[in-house]
Amino acid sequence: MAQLLYRLGRFSYRRRGRVVAVWAAIVVLLGLGAVVLGGSPSDKLTIPGTEAQQALEDLRTDLPGAANATATLVVQVPEGETVTDEVLAPVLTDAAALPGVVAVVPPSVSKAVSQDGRTGLVRVVYGTPLEDVSQEAKDAFDAFGESASTDALTVVSGGELSQAVPEIGATEGIGVLVAAVVLVVTFGSLVAAGMTLLTALVGLGAGMSVLLILTSYVDITSTAPILALMLGLAVGIDYALFISSRHRNNLADGLDYEESVARAVATAGSAVTFAGATVVIALAGLGIAGIPFLTTMGLAAAGTVLTAVIVALTLLPALLGFVGKRILPRKQRTGAIAPNAQDGAGFRWARGVIRFRTPVVILGVLGLAALAIPMLNMHLALPDGGTAPAGSHQRVAYDLTAESFGPGANGPLIIVVKGDTAESTAALAADVTSAIQGLGDVGVVQPGAASESGETQLVTVVPNSSPSTEETAQLVRTIRDTVQPLADGPSESVAVTGTTAVGVDVSAKLAAALPIYLGVVIGLSFLLLLIAFRSWMVPLKAAFGFLLTVGATFGIVVGVFQWGWAGGLIGIDNPGPLVSFLPIIMIGILFGLAMDYEVFIVSRVREEFVHGSHATEATIAGVGHGARVVSAAALIMASVFAGFALVDDPTIKAIGFGLAIGVLIDAFVVRMTIVPAVLALLGDRAWSLPRWLARVTPKVDIEGANLRLADDRPTEEPVPSH
Repeated sequence: MAQLLYRLGRFSYRRRGRVVAVWAAIVVLLGLGAVVLGGSPSDKLTIPGTEAQQALEDLRTDLPGAANATATLVVQVPEGETVTDEVLAPVLTDAAALPGVVAVVPPSVSKAVSQDGRTGLVRVVYGTPLEDVSQEAKDAFDAFGESASTDALTVVSGGELSQAVPEIGATEGIGVLVAAVVLVVTFGSLVAAGMTLLTALVGLGAGMSVLLILTSYVDITSTAPILALMLGLAVGIDYALFISSRHRNNLADGLDYEESVARAVATAGSAVTFAGATVVIALAGLGIAGIPFLTTMGLAAAGTVLTAVIVALTLLPALLGFVGKRILPRKQRTGAIAPNAQDGAGFRWARGVIRFRTPVVILGVLGLAALAIPMLNMHLALPDGGTAPAGSHQRVAYDLTAESFGPGANGPLIIVVKGDTAESTAALAADVTSAIQGLGDVGVVQPGAASESGETQLVTVVPNSSPSTEETAQLVRTIRDTVQPLADGPSESVAVTGTTAVGVDVSAKLAAALPIYLGVVIGLSFLLLLIAFRSWMVPLKAAFGFLLTVGATFGIVVGVFQWGWAGGLIGIDNPGPLVSFLPIIMIGILFGLAMDYEVFIVSRVREEFVHGSHATEATIAGVGHGARVVSAAALIMASVFAGFALVDDPTIKAIGFGLAIGVLIDAFVVRMTIVPAVLALLGDRAWSLPRWLARVTPKVDIEGANLRLADDRPTEEPVPSH
């Protein structure tokens, strides 16, 4: 691998003008394509193979109107007054004229009026399922409440149609600014810092343009582009930082510019390729869960990471050719470049860790294990209006509904009863209603619409608990266990569906897939590191360290977002369950990022070891040389992710916060502290491999041990003087 990347780096350096021109053309063409062909994200949510999804599919055939999207207008009059059809007449008329609306059901018909008569729920029915409602129609409904409100009547848009769409704002730029400052401090050169950011932005622009084009042809959720943006920006900066830093070290060792760039791409570029491949594989592996929206989310993020790797290996060496001496601090440009110091902070840290290696390992493992304790009480659910930002119309509608009708009114359950005749269906529906009324945590049970043939009947159940609570999830399971045995024969069936039931099924399916996915990720990490380092102890240590990172990260996230630890500092005003797909996404991303730091540090340790250094000295040298870069990379990634933790959307906030914490834990506690301590304890045994395993393990030279200077490299290549 190193020899191939060496030739690629040298080619990009020599043909730098053409390489930059090609990338400029690619970015422009993709940008134009995104403008002309780009679509908008879809909120289509399907969970194949679940009871709730199958019931929805049946409804579209048997009772199409019941499967269509519905929205809710929460209306409220001042104290002492009562909601009436006369008061609501203008609202009902205007709501019926909204795009896509086919019916408006006033509170007097649906009996959705609070006990004090002040608050009512207006049901707005659309002519298509939720995923087919246009964005124009959604925007019109969201804006309707504010425009319809008067001094005598408050109108708030809510319900399943009115879901807050995550948006990118100015807060994300804070992370980028912090990253820029870290780069300037790390490089001591504005040019070097700017070049690193430029390559990251080029890769991000290309990757996001492709993603926007694909939204016209593939269902991509609104969260997917933000996740891709978050991850693409972070890894783009880090990958460029790794290669640029190695180039500077090569110059300090006396290599000329072309050879330095080529070797930087061969060594650090190998680590980048390896780490990027692990991220891509882990994200693509999200398809294991069998949930389409999660699969597309993972593939979207994987695409931006892959683009970042390609940019770092091709465009970056070309730009390094143009930058020349300006990659160095000003004081090093005119004189001889100082050799790499062996007494820097990284070397002192490595020596201190190795000196106290046994207590370091014990305290590190116990400390991270203690942080992981809250994870044992993790509760997962899909976001609803109760998790929307405070003050948003979605949150106001949710709170008004909960206050006036009880929390469960925000997520009623739909029971689909089917029989072979109208009479048998009616009898079964009556039995189902009677059975559910006797269950705990049930507020209201009432009959719903029936198909023209009468063979399909709906029963609506309003829980006492809010949609995302464990009590409601347990109620869904209890109802299923209670009513399904009432169906007599293959011609009768009873199924629980609705938005709340869909969320319960998603959470259950993801919870079942999580151990399998974690096992695949751990197994993959062991196999890849075995191939990379030709050692079985190094990958075993890396896998264990990854488990420590994941456990501690989830423990902190549960404490902040579910238990409310200092949640107000990042805008958490209503602690609650974590979004269902958060754990599996964070495992995939953190796995790749952990391998970034593992490969970058341990590959340098192995490089020193295979060139003759003692195992302990190799560890000190590897950590010493890599500490500054890994520290900068971790701070940059954490800063970018933390910027996303400041957005209002709770899902993006949790992902950004969790990734920022996870990166800091993995880089500073696991990879730069526990890893060198363990390597020092293992000594030469860390690099051992049984003969039978050595024969079947591919030889991949990621540390550049087999590099040889190309005989045809022209010696007259001028040194850039920019």
